[in-house]
Amino acid sequence: MAEWRSQAGLSKTALAETLGYTPQWISQVEAAKSIPSKEFAENLDTYFKTNGLFHRLWKRIIDTRYQAVLPPGFPEFVEREVEASQLRNFELTLIYGLLQTENYIRAVVGHKQDPDTADRLVAERLKRQEVLTRENAPNAWFTLDESALRRDIAGPDVMREQLQHILTLGERSNISIDVVPLTARYYPGLTGSFTILSFLNAPDVVYGEIAGQGMLIQDPRTVARFAVRYNSLRGDALRVEESRNLIKNVLEEYG
Repeated sequence: MAEWRSQAGLSKTALAETLGYTPQWISQVEAAKSIPSKEFAENLDTYFKTNGLFHRLWKRIIDTRYQAVLPPGFPEFVEREVEASQLRNFELTLIYGLLQTENYIRAVVGHKQDPDTADRLVAERLKRQEVLTRENAPNAWFTLDESALRRDIAGPDVMREQLQHILTLGERSNISIDVVPLTARYYPGLTGSFTILSFLNAPDVVYGEIAGQGMLIQDPRTVARFAVRYNSLRGDALRVEESRNLIKNVLEEYG
């Protein structure tokens, strides 16, 4: 941008006044200390008549930044998720991504991201959720720790919407949702969240995250141990109908 501005004989102040921004903002963008908005990129294209050059540069920045915020192993996991015939998930602290409402997603991903990156993350997660409702959707088992239901990360309105959404999804024939109550005390799930994907013509894989670092596990012996852990922790979960009643009770507590 600085080169185009210089070739036009414009100071930062002059360009800022022309486009309706502050000189400080122009300096921040030129120094790569701030991420330009889509609108700003389009304004530059219009002013300099660059036929979408700045918009393409903006998109490259956003795409690169988006990939950078994803945990290692996660992009490959999402690719495999689409191919899965069965999905088994245990979630200890938050509602699992495939079960999240848009407002819940935004509360989870938006607090540390710029608006453009947050919007991209939200859109990608909502698109990913189609795996549960498409034709020939996988059979999916979701086991949640009760603490995930009670963690009010986005205010009562969002949590009510989220819990109702879980109840609605649980009515689908391919989805089973159960809850490990807080009264279970210690059980195998307290070591962390994970997801097991099964395929018709390929070995199972496991995905998990620790402190934002993701890992896609394909070693058969390790995957088998996770399958045993999942079966074991489900022994501490309430039956599906009892879990629905617990979710309804927590929903009522949000007012």
